[in-house]
Amino acid sequence: MTRRLVVPEQVLRRVVQTATLAPSVHNTQPWLWRGSSHGLDLRADRSRQLPATDPDGRNLVISCGAALHHARAAAAALGWSARVTRLPDERDPDLLARIALSPAPPTPDGAEVLDAMARRCTDRRRFTSWPVPDALLAQLADVAAEQGTSACAVTDAAVRFRVERLVLRAADFQAELRAASTEHEVWLDRATADGIPAAVLEGSGSASGAPHTRFRTRRSADLEGQDVQVSDGLVVMFGAGDDPASWLRAGEGLSALWLAATGFGLSVVPLSQVIEVDSTRAAFRVHVLRGEGHPLVLTRIGWQAIGRSELTRTPRRPVSEVLRMR
Repeated sequence: MTRRLVVPEQVLRRVVQTATLAPSVHNTQPWLWRGSSHGLDLRADRSRQLPATDPDGRNLVISCGAALHHARAAAAALGWSARVTRLPDERDPDLLARIALSPAPPTPDGAEVLDAMARRCTDRRRFTSWPVPDALLAQLADVAAEQGTSACAVTDAAVRFRVERLVLRAADFQAELRAASTEHEVWLDRATADGIPAAVLEGSGSASGAPHTRFRTRRSADLEGQDVQVSDGLVVMFGAGDDPASWLRAGEGLSALWLAATGFGLSVVPLSQVIEVDSTRAAFRVHVLRGEGHPLVLTRIGWQAIGRSELTRTPRRPVSEVLRMR
């Protein structure tokens, strides 16, 4: 009988350490990992779910999907093939994925991928006026789609206008919800290894200095505070269903798109609110996607005039907090 290879614990720790660099809503890092001699299980950490703005756990699972892709990419770069079973146990919905690892040649671009994961961040500063070519946006959408989600670039002027209006409407709606505002503040400037440091938001607004993130809300009547500018590239990920399987794949697609964009020198900012609000999500499906799918992730993509090296980085939970060995 053939014995299964035991995966060294240091490999599991390195993979998880890299996976913790993945983006997550409000930097909640809502994942837990369970390591075994053969691989890793990815579980949702429901204690980090946002009840006011993410009651269904859509953003939580998308965030875990991004961590899953980071883990897969890190394993491949380190010389391990990852065979993934998504949602392996219907009786245990918090078990999102099971990763079986086996030795394989490291991917040729492994060093570049690991570097992109280390450099990737959410750069909320206003983009330059240089447009991202439509062909490049389409290429990024294709990269996302390779992960099993659907994705497309939004380039038509009339459709972009609809997107801009829906983004503003969602921001205004949440600005009036006390529970949403309180939830945003809870995750701002925490004394823990998660959340959004205020320094990350400083200087992140429009040319006038006005902030345009959900943490520093502007009314839509003030166009200096709008989230989408004419030169911004837009890519949306969507699914045939609005369910955990689709959410997980969308998160993997977001991670793949973001790493590719980082390699091109582009910045990516997810615009979550338009998906979080029921009315704007439904309108997005009808008026932007023409009923062809359920919108799951909208990203704003553009060029920054200055590099990222001087930016404050969001903290990360230590591996010891998110990984348990069997």
